[in-house]
Amino acid sequence: MNDKTVSEAAYWETAYGEARDGWELGKATPPIVRALRSLPPGESALVMGCGRGHEARAAAAAGWGRVVGVDFAESARREAERLTGAELASRLEWRTQDLFDLRRTDAGAFDLVIEHTSFCAIDPARRAEWMAVVRSVLAPGGKLLGLFYTHGRPGGPPFGATVAEVREALRRASLRVEHDEVPDDSIERRRGDELLVWAVAG
Repeated sequence: MNDKTVSEAAYWETAYGEARDGWELGKATPPIVRALRSLPPGESALVMGCGRGHEARAAAAAGWGRVVGVDFAESARREAERLTGAELASRLEWRTQDLFDLRRTDAGAFDLVIEHTSFCAIDPARRAEWMAVVRSVLAPGGKLLGLFYTHGRPGGPPFGATVAEVREALRRASLRVEHDEVPDDSIERRRGDELLVWAVAG
């Protein structure tokens, strides 16, 4: 796509600029929406790599008091703001930020972290670091709600992972899995290739 790497904001700005954003659904992904309905809302939630903000808006609509959406690409933040209606705007905060900096800026700040197409977008060599960020920003007893892309195709992004790899990465980060499933309400092209997880810090 360009000569930048996935660890540089310019890579993702180019992806948005050239409309090469195949992860974009135009709405929050159904398994996350369903899971949000089953979890009692809390005070604060974070969406890693929020893109245009669909999952962040879904969390706010589900009753979470403060929802922060973080993305590497400034153009994504602008789109997230543009797509947010006045009824949710007061509970949503949009940031252009490298998610790996969250350990420094937001340690222990969130009751919930939501993952959708962030883990599969980063350099796979940084996955343990990604999990450490999640663990560090969660308050004691906080939860990760993640929809992990477990396709087996080579290359990326999106970079694939096995179910076993996801579970082991969570274990190593001291994120205790309460529930995981291969959701039957994934979008058609990802059906069977996603793992829905909620895990608790501690």
